Amino acid sequence: MKLSFTKVAIGLKEYIVLGLGMFLYAFGWTACVIPAGGMGGGATGMSMLLNTIFPAISLGQFVFIINAILLLVGGFIVGWNFGIKTIYCIIVLSLAMDMWDLWLPDGLLANGEVLTNGLLVEYTQTIDSHNILLIIMGAVIAGTGVAISFSQGGSTGGTDIVAMIINKYKTISYGKIVISSDFFIIGSSIFVASDIATGIATIIYGYIMIAVYGYTVDLIQSGNQQSSQIFIISPKYEAIADAINHEAHRGVTIIDGKGWYTKQECKIAMVVCRKRDAASILKIAHRIDENAFCTMGSVMGVYGQGFEALSKI
Repeated sequence: MKLSFTKVAIGLKEYIVLGLGMFLYAFGWTACVIPAGGMGGGATGMSMLLNTIFPAISLGQFVFIINAILLLVGGFIVGWNFGIKTIYCIIVLSLAMDMWDLWLPDGLLANGEVLTNGLLVEYTQTIDSHNILLIIMGAVIAGTGVAISFSQGGSTGGTDIVAMIINKYKTISYGKIVISSDFFIIGSSIFVASDIATGIATIIYGYIMIAVYGYTVDLIQSGNQQSSQIFIISPKYEAIADAINHEAHRGVTIIDGKGWYTKQECKIAMVVCRKRDAASILKIAHRIDENAFCTMGSVMGVYGQGFEALSKI
């Protein structure tokens, strides 16, 4: 009973932290980036474009619709391996977007205009380049929220699902897919802008947004766009390898080893994964064997299925 209660408590804590991460992410967008005239990539950026064209549908609803479509398409193409945490994050993010839209006060600009959710804009409008400052602040807040969700094994969907679909047919690195899609989405914002000058400013703000956002996530996750190589030494290596395969959906290689001090033969489970997946793999190893000996190092280049293609060398 005690073990069961512990598992429930740990699971509940993870979902609470995931929810807080998504609310933090939504706050960065709703309170800072959008009121400052910024733009971003991924499913949220695409939702902003569609919300401009179809204002009757809220931003949160578009986030949910786009991710739901991607989940369905991805499920039929690459399988239903997204995990409950990804679906949970998508639902909470969609709700958080609309809830912050209701909760955040409007701001009064110097020219007498009322800006929706513009309270921070009102407070910062006397500062030179206040829009850029809000974009940077929003990117840092949103990046922190996503990094928190990654640390608990969650995902906001969007580009992650697109990357899975593309890698089904062609091996392209996750980073390239993110950058390409973000540049396309942000560049498309010029077509829905009120004028060319505003559109160019939005694009510039968008590129600043994704640069700061990406750096923040990498900084918190110790470079999550890179890869990690994890070695796990444990007598329960078979159970750990099976759990990593079935729960983290990562490949495991078993290597023969020998402890030179004890002169005993051992097995080493080696896993190469994205930095954002490393925490969940280490948690699996610790759950199965609390005394497992684990090492993790950064890998500068990984080539093969799901990573960079060998032809790119």
